[in-house]
Amino acid sequence: MRRGLVLIVLLGATCAVRAQSAPLADPTRPPIVEPERAAEASAKPVGPRLESVLISPSRRVAVINGNAVTVGGKLGDATVVAISEGAVVLRHADRKETTLQLLPDAEKRVRGAAPREEGNPR
Repeated sequence: MRRGLVLIVLLGATCAVRAQSAPLADPTRPPIVEPERAAEASAKPVGPRLESVLISPSRRVAVINGNAVTVGGKLGDATVVAISEGAVVLRHADRKETTLQLLPDAEKRVRGAAPREEGNPR
């Protein structure tokens, strides 16, 4: 009995020493970015970026590059033509239109509808 108790105490002490010697990760530390990925991210073209949209019964406001604009408002050489729940249309001085997406990488799908695969009998 005494031998078993000594074994348990030694095992517990060994585990405690190992736990204390393991380095703790700092949750507030920024992630380590590989140099090629950092260069890739900084090489993206900088242009107007839609950051937020506010739609109410009485007004529509978009925040583009930190500036609040309404329909008819100016942003550089462009005029805001339309504001919807996920996009803003800008018309430039040369009459060219640009659509800024709130979530450009998101794909909108109908809720509950999964993409069908070929050969799927559903």
